[in-house]
Amino acid sequence: MKSITTAKAGLILRIVLGITMLSAVADRFGLWGAPGSAGVAWGNWENFVIYTHTLNPFASKPVAEILGGIATFFEILFSLLLFAGFRTRITAFGTACLMLIFAVSMAISVSIKAPFDYSVLTSAAAALLLSTIDRTCFAVDNKI
Repeated sequence: MKSITTAKAGLILRIVLGITMLSAVADRFGLWGAPGSAGVAWGNWENFVIYTHTLNPFASKPVAEILGGIATFFEILFSLLLFAGFRTRITAFGTACLMLIFAVSMAISVSIKAPFDYSVLTSAAAALLLSTIDRTCFAVDNKI
C-alpha cells in the first residue's frame, strides 16, 4: 500500500514540477500575456534576458542571453522527461540542481527573499524528494 501511495505522489510531483517549469518558459515567450500584464513576470524574451543578466551580473548581455537559453533548454528538457517518467530519478536530481542554481543566483543578485517569493526552494525540495522515489505511476521507467 505504501509503495502505491508513493508512486502516486511521485506522479503528482512529476506533473507539477513539469508544469511549473513550462509555465516559466511560456512566460518568457509571452504566452501568458504581454509585459506588464497581471501575473506576467517577463512577457517576452528580451525582458527575460534582462532578468538573466540581473542574476548573472558578471556576464555580458550576450553571455546572459546564452545562459538564459541554456536554462530554458534544460527547463523544457527536464519537463518533458518528467512528464514521460523517463530516467525520473536522474531528471529530478537535475531539476533540483537547476532550481538551486536559480535560488542561489536570486538570493545573491536580487535578495534573500526572492527565491522564497517564487517558491524556487520549494520546487528544489520537491525535485529532491522525487529523486528518492523508486517508481512512479504511468512512467516510461516502469517499462524499462
